[in-house]
Amino acid sequence: MANLNKVTRRRFLGWSAAAGGAGALVASGAGDILSKQFLGIPAMGQEEANEKIVWSACTVNCGSRCPLRLKVRDGQIVQVMADNTGDAELGTQQIRACVRGRSIRHRIYNPDRLKTPLKRKPDTKRGDGEWIEISWEQALDEIAEKMKDIKSNYGNEAFYLQYGTGVIGATIARSWPPVETPFARLMNLWGGYLNHYSDYSTAQITSAYPYHYGEWIGSNSFDDVANSKLQVMFGNNPLETRMSGGGETFVTQKIKQEHGVKTIVIDPRQSETSVALADEWVALRPGTDAALVAGLIHVMLTENLQDQKFLDKYTVGFDEHTLPDSAPKNSSYRAYVMGKGPDGIEKTPQWAAKVTGVPADRITQLAREIAQAKPCAITQGWGPQRHANGENQARAIFLLAAVIGQIGIKGGGTGARESSANLGMASPFNTQHENPIETAIPVFGWTEAVERGEEMTATRDGVQGKDKLDVPIKMIWSYGGNANTNQHGDLNRTIELLRREDKAELIVVSDIQMSVSARYADYVLPDASTAEQEDVIQQGSAGNMEYTILASKAIEPIHNTKPIYEVCAELAERLGVGKKFTEGRTQEQWVKHTIAESAREIPELPSYEKLKEMGVWKRAGESVIPLKEFREDPVANPLETPSGLIEIYSEELAKLRKEWEFPNAAPGDEITALPEHVDTWEGPAEAHKAYTSGGKYPLQCIGHHTKGRTHSSYANVDWLRDDAHPQVLWINPLDARKRGIKNDDEVYAFNDRGRIKSVARVSPRIAPGVISVPQGSWFAPDGKGVDAGASVNTLTSWHPSPLGKGNAQHTTLVEVEKA
Repeated sequence: MANLNKVTRRRFLGWSAAAGGAGALVASGAGDILSKQFLGIPAMGQEEANEKIVWSACTVNCGSRCPLRLKVRDGQIVQVMADNTGDAELGTQQIRACVRGRSIRHRIYNPDRLKTPLKRKPDTKRGDGEWIEISWEQALDEIAEKMKDIKSNYGNEAFYLQYGTGVIGATIARSWPPVETPFARLMNLWGGYLNHYSDYSTAQITSAYPYHYGEWIGSNSFDDVANSKLQVMFGNNPLETRMSGGGETFVTQKIKQEHGVKTIVIDPRQSETSVALADEWVALRPGTDAALVAGLIHVMLTENLQDQKFLDKYTVGFDEHTLPDSAPKNSSYRAYVMGKGPDGIEKTPQWAAKVTGVPADRITQLAREIAQAKPCAITQGWGPQRHANGENQARAIFLLAAVIGQIGIKGGGTGARESSANLGMASPFNTQHENPIETAIPVFGWTEAVERGEEMTATRDGVQGKDKLDVPIKMIWSYGGNANTNQHGDLNRTIELLRREDKAELIVVSDIQMSVSARYADYVLPDASTAEQEDVIQQGSAGNMEYTILASKAIEPIHNTKPIYEVCAELAERLGVGKKFTEGRTQEQWVKHTIAESAREIPELPSYEKLKEMGVWKRAGESVIPLKEFREDPVANPLETPSGLIEIYSEELAKLRKEWEFPNAAPGDEITALPEHVDTWEGPAEAHKAYTSGGKYPLQCIGHHTKGRTHSSYANVDWLRDDAHPQVLWINPLDARKRGIKNDDEVYAFNDRGRIKSVARVSPRIAPGVISVPQGSWFAPDGKGVDAGASVNTLTSWHPSPLGKGNAQHTTLVEVEKA
């Protein structure tokens, strides 16, 4: 079916927009046969008995959590409908699912759907695709025995729970955060496991927060932009990354329509947010946000536009007189910007223009706009921090919010990503037991821990909880995620590591699809979808609205699939902790218990029975204004930093700079006490040098989120992959012309790590010298060294960022040629 062209496939499937809306299946001969054979959906040409509407949800990692109303007829889902409650007002809006949630039938009834437990065939390697169908009893018996063997030989530190966000927001069947998953509960009761800290989305900004604000601090919620005079977004793209019609896509557009707040988006790519929400797009080279901020602040200092009173009262290290005693002379940020610091370079708009590609006149004008707009809301998405210098990029944007004094007030912001109201549902199942093992590695460091775990140390590799690891990872458990392969860096290298049985001895993947990660497992356990079990859903990001969803079981688990709660309960029984794991409760009873516990803090919360009938319950909350109390009284409400203030100069980072080791360091592998711009390996400086002198890899490659999938979830849904949002490679007309590339040409992007094949989208919406490849497309090697799936991580690196040891996957250099 995948080889049929688009027109033929539409005709063969019998698609008709007239019969029940987009994508409805009609009784049309071959189309009806195909629907029953491949999708398991009956024809929709006539009403049938036994029809009901069941509330469910889309639970993937987009930041939104959308209720779905599933029409079920004779045990089959035949139509997906959106939330029909609420209105079009902020705080009580309808939560309308996007194109992904509305196509969920094509995930549930997908040809890639796993149907029964699989065991890798003996004498084959992971990834060979040779499987034996086995029973659940055999699968869990063998997995339990191998786990006992690993524990006996290596101890509990050899067990690793992989990062995964394919099932997020659910309470029982959740894959994130890993520490609150069913398997984590099981392992906590069986001696613990090697943990990881941070996540692939936010590794660098997560590590930056403690040294600037003391802890994770969001920015003002988007509904509060109603009080702003200007909104500035650094790499923030809610119209694609927060796509729910009731989430931040709705909130940002509603505020724009009603209040007309001027919005400037700073991003290498003219995103959907830049097109549909912004008044102006400022294109800069990837990895140069900290340089742009330095140029902006130079203008503000030169023209005395900074909020000096705020800086003096609330911050450490912007000026010499607020530096800690241990800091050397001229180590303040002002000294850095004005050229009195160690590098002796004045960070003028002209200097910033050479680094960023943004004209100096525009930097000057932008600085004046930002400084003089009161209040000004500054936010950043998680693109700026996903670089080799990402920690400094994030801190620099935090800093800009402080320089204009807009922190802790209505209409302002902290320079972080937007916050949102949250109902605060309880999670008794997820948080009852703690991991006895305190050791943790960076989320991006798991491949290193498989390859050379016993060599990893705290000062060199970011190990936490002890000085070094004693053993490498020997078992990987991956539930509802694709980070074993698709979301990690340098896929060719990663896959070669996974194929080695002398490294990881046991890899178990539980998912609903035969994902890329599942291909490289020893055992594959077929999970039940959200529609095939009951769960209570934690809310997504939606401005000032608070809500929860009760997703009921719409259909019985199809094929020989099983909910993860039952899988872990049966595995716990084999490991001798079954009663402690379940406490005698079924999954439905845990859902009821969760709602009852939540009602202790939320008295208005409907009962389980009422919530089951309603599907979704929502209420208007308050705008979120972080650091409001700190702004009002910093002495009574200090931050968690050593000084209790916002630390622009971090004494702790200055100490780490001396203590941490960077063997075989590449350019940019350094920690700085200030949020300085740092040139890095495969960064803009190296790209510019290659771009102007005919170097090997002159193009910076970034990955962006596409509306057709959330990371790799929904990547194999035909409607989205083939029709609505096909995989394309964005390239600027100047770069395309130089290479003889026209729009819709097939092209290769490549470097020393790999080669992908894609289709060119020639557009001025991407900065010159930059390409963007939509992330999350499934890796599909063709046997000749080419990834026909065009996964951007075929091109990215294992090289981590210096502080957070995070995935610097926007720091990648490539060349592009016509195929």
